[in-house]
Amino acid sequence: MVFKTVVLLAKKHKYRNYLKAGFRDSLKIFVSGGYGGNGLPKFGGIGGQGGNVIVVATEDISLEEVYKQNKTRRYNAGNGKNSSHNFIRGPAGEDIKINVPVGVSIHTELGKKLGELDSKNEEFIIAKGGTGGHSKNGYLGTQGQVYPVRLDLKLIADIGLVGFPNAGKSTLLSAISHAKPKIANYPFTTVRPHLGMILFKDERQISMADLPGLIEGAHLNKGMGHKFLKHVERTELLLLIVDINGFQLSPQYPHRTCLDTVVLLNKELELYKPHLVDKPSLLLINKMDSDGAQDKYNEIKDDLKNLSKIATNYEDNLKPENILKFREIIPISAKNSKDDIAFVKNKLRKHLDILAEEKINDEENFNLYQNVREHMKEKAPKLV
Repeated sequence: MVFKTVVLLAKKHKYRNYLKAGFRDSLKIFVSGGYGGNGLPKFGGIGGQGGNVIVVATEDISLEEVYKQNKTRRYNAGNGKNSSHNFIRGPAGEDIKINVPVGVSIHTELGKKLGELDSKNEEFIIAKGGTGGHSKNGYLGTQGQVYPVRLDLKLIADIGLVGFPNAGKSTLLSAISHAKPKIANYPFTTVRPHLGMILFKDERQISMADLPGLIEGAHLNKGMGHKFLKHVERTELLLLIVDINGFQLSPQYPHRTCLDTVVLLNKELELYKPHLVDKPSLLLINKMDSDGAQDKYNEIKDDLKNLSKIATNYEDNLKPENILKFREIIPISAKNSKDDIAFVKNKLRKHLDILAEEKINDEENFNLYQNVREHMKEKAPKLV
């Protein structure tokens, strides 16, 4: 009887397997460039260059797959060959290439950023091979770069969905796209980012990333903290979603009104990376189908348009210094209104198109400015 109880308890916890299965957004690896080959003093021979360790941006691969392909996480490039009578110039060592997802940035163990890969087939040398032996180094080959590095993945999406737990982010993503995130009526349903594709009849596609719910103190790595806030950085548009009824994480935490949650989300984004507040953003007020929602919205809709004034009423530790400037504030019911979902879908497309046009105009103005500067340099009289 005891044995049966143990078996039943073991089965009961299998629901947590999805936590192990999936999303990996950081991977530490050890890389070693190859040694340079020795030269040959008698004939002035030069040793072969050590091989390089190179990362290559590849679509349809995840960091989890990178790990599974080499669980030792060690990558050693080939050594350069010594110079000899047959090969006065020693052959170079073989490079080793690591396929990684598009959107990966490379950091040293101390946090120094080495580079990032933003487009397919882009390459970056993360460990250079040693120099071959020659007359200036005593014909002795040198060691290649050897160190641990961290691969960090930031999702590249058009839209980043941000909010406190249980605000309706996963419900919205599921309704508006082909993603199938886990949905339930309790906080922290989302434990890893989900990426959904919003499809239109004319075959236009927009990508949206649903990030796990923030909590107060996320910038300090509380809750899921930095682990997921970093994915907001690469999005074109922030889509904040809040519950009209407010939010309370647990009895130990104070209840926050809808207006409070907007101010606190603003603060968390600002404390993580100040420039995030400057990103274009929209605000969705969700669960407008709940009792008394319209009255609550009527009370705060003017305040939402004047956040800079309202924020001054908060304590210093809660008050943001720079205020998000929402391009539009939209009340919706993500769960029960198909019309609201269609409306939001078209609004997102419209705002992304406007942003793309603004970006083109900015680039054209910058190029024009550069051309004028160059022209003025050419025409400037030379000083004698």
